[in-house]
Amino acid sequence: MQASKMLNYIKDVLENMPIDWLNLTTHRLDIYDEKLAKIQFLEQFENLYNDNNSQSSALNELPTAYDYIRLGHPLSSILEWVIAKLNHLESEDVISFSSNTTPILAILRKNLLENKNTQIVYTNALPNSFDVDIIKNVYGYKFDLKNVEKKSAISVFDGSTIFISSKDKTSSTELNPNIDFYINTYAQLGSVLLVNGEQNKSYISEIQHVRRRETISMTPINSLLALKALVEDSSLENENNNVENDKASVLNSIKEITGTSLKPLVGSSGLSIQYAIMMGLVHDALENHPEKAIKFVVPPNCYGGTNDQARRVAACIDNVEVVDLPVDGDNDMVQSIEIVLEKIASDDAIPYIIAEIPTNPRVEVPDLINLKNALSKKRNTRNGKTAIDPVFILDQTFCPNVLFLGEGEILSTVRTLSYASGSKFPSGGQCTAGYVVGNDKTEALIEKIEKHLTLCDNEATSLQYEILAKQLPSMNQRIEDAYKNTREFVNYINETLPDAKINFVSEELAQQGFTPSVFSLDLPTKGNTDQERESYKRALNHKLINLMITEIPNESKYCVSYGQLKGCYWTIPATSTQGTTKEGDKDYIARVALSPNLDLDLHKKVFLKFVEHI
Repeated sequence: MQASKMLNYIKDVLENMPIDWLNLTTHRLDIYDEKLAKIQFLEQFENLYNDNNSQSSALNELPTAYDYIRLGHPLSSILEWVIAKLNHLESEDVISFSSNTTPILAILRKNLLENKNTQIVYTNALPNSFDVDIIKNVYGYKFDLKNVEKKSAISVFDGSTIFISSKDKTSSTELNPNIDFYINTYAQLGSVLLVNGEQNKSYISEIQHVRRRETISMTPINSLLALKALVEDSSLENENNNVENDKASVLNSIKEITGTSLKPLVGSSGLSIQYAIMMGLVHDALENHPEKAIKFVVPPNCYGGTNDQARRVAACIDNVEVVDLPVDGDNDMVQSIEIVLEKIASDDAIPYIIAEIPTNPRVEVPDLINLKNALSKKRNTRNGKTAIDPVFILDQTFCPNVLFLGEGEILSTVRTLSYASGSKFPSGGQCTAGYVVGNDKTEALIEKIEKHLTLCDNEATSLQYEILAKQLPSMNQRIEDAYKNTREFVNYINETLPDAKINFVSEELAQQGFTPSVFSLDLPTKGNTDQERESYKRALNHKLINLMITEIPNESKYCVSYGQLKGCYWTIPATSTQGTTKEGDKDYIARVALSPNLDLDLHKKVFLKFVEHI
């Protein structure tokens, strides 16, 4: 009776839900409390359920569930809530994934770090992409496999028991106290993980963190399909669309945009791609240089996901270490690379460098000829042998239109990979899928990266391919138009608030093709001590952002995105994109991103109002 009432309510919710639940990739930070991600949304959602209120106006007032749909969103949260209710679990015990294999890896990761045994039990077959040898030998995870006819045959085990089953319906699960984790896979939709038993509660945040850093949640459209099948008590129907044609179109567009000839790879998000890059490079190093240390060289103040993910990989693999690469402000990227590469060469280690060009959030571009020379330089170990040449992993999300890798381009002769987050310019903010390309010197590396993208089941979904197929052809024009708006706004701020420090590309760099639509704004401050000046500036940041989003609610948004089709986006990197960055490396400045389509005159007018009141 109670289940029937709940499913009827969910049916009404699906009919009345805000369209943004399906279409938005980034959500408002001003109605979001990160510490209460999912919890705050579900608490208020449950109040609506208890009141039997499924009106659109009420659903629209719910707080942000997660700031970014890669991490979760209203529909994934509701799916998890419903499945938890059906299984008499807490909603936090249910975690949905777009991937069928990553939830398994999440449990194996925690047990590796805790030196705890794991057995993986399954009835029919493991997910197709689950490569036992690679998971054991490259990731270093330890586990036993066991095939059973019925889950009732599972006995007590000294460690964690994971039970994997393939499902064609979303329904309740008969919980067995001898099973710690249920992973129900749903073909192309993804998977749902159930955490069973009080003794396994400590896994929840760790599993959530893997979803945050190495994959994505079940997508909104797939969560919707799962919920509809649940309320209709019907079998899941996988999308049967034009995916092969869309994929071919996307790969051709990426080759054309980047000027490369190797097959591009498209993942479910930028971090999904980055994880495949890192694990593919680790795999290549273990195969070709098994005794050597692997060094991932990463800017300490870069986007928090990059920084955190690199350190998470290093935590799991003994011969992997993260090395800081200072690139912003008083630090020159090329000089830092020279110093770091000399040290790594001397130690006879393997250098993998991850860097953004332009840098984030300071929007700086190094001298590219000097960069090429630093990366190309032949170096020797302290024993006089030739050192291993670096792989340069370029995060090109700010300027994906700049040609670095094709024949005759500046980095065509250095082993270089370039990747971009798809929720920015590639899709115009309509999906999270990201991509990676390599120059001709990286063919073997691309093959390894593809292997790990497949293993983690992190390839872009069919809808993501469909969106990219529509959006990529117009990307370069959108970048050009957004840059023009940004340059005009930067010039206006320079005129009206000359004491502010603006980090943006020079006109000279723009003529070379670096036309980002993002700048950072270091507002003028006052006070008698450093602490007073810093506090004043931080308060001023919030005052500016609050004024913009209040006065221009239809266009100005407090969120982390850029490259969107319309509007203007404001954030403070230190409290958003740099969430896991060390405190001393955080940037408490305003980062502003403009689109090709916004009322620029109105933004100037409101900014002038801000200047007049400080």
